[in-house]
Amino acid sequence: MAQAEFITVQKALSGIDYPAAKKDLQEHAKRHKADQHVLDVLGRIPDQRYGGPDEVSKAVAEAARGKG
Repeated sequence: MAQAEFITVQKALSGIDYPAAKKDLQEHAKRHKADQHVLDVLGRIPDQRYGGPDEVSKAVAEAARGKG
C-alpha cells in the first residue's frame, strides 16, 4: 500500500480515541465521510483492538499484502 493510502486512512481516523476496536474504526471513518476505498481497507484488517495509529497502519499494510 502506498504512503498516500496510509495517510488517507489516518485522516479518516483523525480524532479517534485509542484503543479502538475494528468496528469503532469503521464507524468513525463512516461518520467522517471516508471514501469507499478507506472503508474497504478497514474491512480487511483483523477484528481486534488497536492501541494506536501505528498498529492500524501495520494491519492495513498486512491486509494489503493478503495476510489480514
